[in-house]
Amino acid sequence: MLPRLLLLICAPLCEPAELLLIVSPSHPTEGSPVTLTCKMSSLQSSDAQFQFCFFRDAQALGPGWSSSPKLQIANMWKEDSGSYWCEAQTMASKVLRSRRSQINVHRVPVADVSLETQPPGGQVMEGDRLVLICSVAMGTGDITFLWYKGAIGLNLQTKTQRSLTAEYEIPTARESDAEQYYCVAENGYGPRPSGLVSITVRIPVSRPILMLRAPRAQAVVGDVLKLHCEALRGSHPILYWFYHEDVVLGSSSAPSGGGASFNLSLTAEHSGNYSCEANNGLGAQRSEEVTLNFTGRHSTRDPLRSLPSPVPQEFPYLNSPTPGQLQPIYENEPREQSVAMHGRQQHSSEQKAQKPCGHIWRTRFP
Repeated sequence: MLPRLLLLICAPLCEPAELLLIVSPSHPTEGSPVTLTCKMSSLQSSDAQFQFCFFRDAQALGPGWSSSPKLQIANMWKEDSGSYWCEAQTMASKVLRSRRSQINVHRVPVADVSLETQPPGGQVMEGDRLVLICSVAMGTGDITFLWYKGAIGLNLQTKTQRSLTAEYEIPTARESDAEQYYCVAENGYGPRPSGLVSITVRIPVSRPILMLRAPRAQAVVGDVLKLHCEALRGSHPILYWFYHEDVVLGSSSAPSGGGASFNLSLTAEHSGNYSCEANNGLGAQRSEEVTLNFTGRHSTRDPLRSLPSPVPQEFPYLNSPTPGQLQPIYENEPREQSVAMHGRQQHSSEQKAQKPCGHIWRTRFP
């Protein structure tokens, strides 16, 4: 009778303990922490009597054997998915093993893809550094970033990295880089594009060219002189200033290219040097000087005024690359003559004086 009583008392105490592995959370997502707990099923057994070790696919995790029944994994990734279990070793070197638990780490798809620029606003000076920054608001694991130029989608670069942002750099911005751009991000759940971003490359003005247009080869007082100034390169709008002997005559704006003009009615004080200046807010450039010399007004016997001309003629004068040197200029305009203002070219009719037609004598009677 006594042995049976001792067996009934010993049965719950001597029953082999079962080891359990508890995973929290049970369905983790990439980048989130996970806690593994190795627990004894027998309430009579004390965890303090054991050493614990955790495994994934036959590989020990953490520091190895430890008195703590818990293991904290700070960040779980897709490749951390696998079969997990734990072991407990008693003071008598008896080892207990838990059942295997399959942990599948879920990836978060990318979302809210955006493209930003550095410098901000999508405007960059020609020759400066331009950076296109592609970002996602969420998404886990290795993310592949792709940058595209233009509406047709010319691929510029592809990067794969474990990050929510990636950069594409243009070390030296050129005029040809002015275009629309977008980026695409994906991490295995399909590509997600950003919106379009327009890039503007700001170009300082080049040295402008000044051209003077007069109605005759030798300008005279009373003529209307047309000053035309144009910078061949430079972002618009461009503001042009016109000068006579460094005194401002006026200004004119060119919103979309083609240069600007200024009309001046000549007086005797308008002989001298003319120049113009171009400025688009990125720096000003002054043209070379053009010299204009004239004296007085032509008389009524001036061949240029007395001889009829079916088509009005204009004579353009351009600033010469070499000051003081005669530079003929020919333009694709019908019946138009050109000559630089640093020299003089007279009409052939001016080189030969006209003879008077004689006198008619009349007798006056008293």
